[in-house]
Amino acid sequence: MKRAFDFAASLVGLILISPVLVLVGVLVRVKLGSPILFAQQRPGLRGRIFTLWKFRTMTDERGADGRLLPDASRLTAFGRLLRSTSLDELPELWNVLRGDMSLVGPRPLLASYLPRYSADQARRHDVRPGVTGWAQVNGRNATSWEERLRLDTWYVDHRTAVLDLHILLRTVTIVLRREGVSSANSVTMPEFDPPPREPVHGKPSTPGNALQ
Repeated sequence: MKRAFDFAASLVGLILISPVLVLVGVLVRVKLGSPILFAQQRPGLRGRIFTLWKFRTMTDERGADGRLLPDASRLTAFGRLLRSTSLDELPELWNVLRGDMSLVGPRPLLASYLPRYSADQARRHDVRPGVTGWAQVNGRNATSWEERLRLDTWYVDHRTAVLDLHILLRTVTIVLRREGVSSANSVTMPEFDPPPREPVHGKPSTPGNALQ
């Protein structure tokens, strides 16, 4: 039932917003250059890797050593506008149409985080990742990693069609108000880097036991 709704809603959505997609794409090309879209490998249902698509919001500026400059230096005013209005997320409807994602679910994070989750946190991959989710309507990027992942697993345990509808409606309000776009000390969400977990039965604990 949920997959059928996701497919129908994303198909209709892509058709209805196609003029917006074209306009934003043209503006990205003019202001940031090519490529227009940002593609990155993200883990989805059961940790399966897929390619997530978003509109590009950063430049490719590099320092004298050839490395990319920090996010804060590469995120332009136009990029901030795309992020604050969530227009950069619109291409993810293609991921929903393909079945990589759902409209509602835990946000897909970096693949490099997979071995860092605790067994409980790893349960966020028991469902398809979402364009929006319970954590996004309860603080978005302004929450701590611990709280964000706790909200993700709460959603996995309590998901219903009514809850999904509630999240979608709250998402509209939050996007219009541009709430929680950035964390307190970063223009993007800081890296998830949890401390080593306590040893179990006298053996050292290493991040990654949950999904390896």
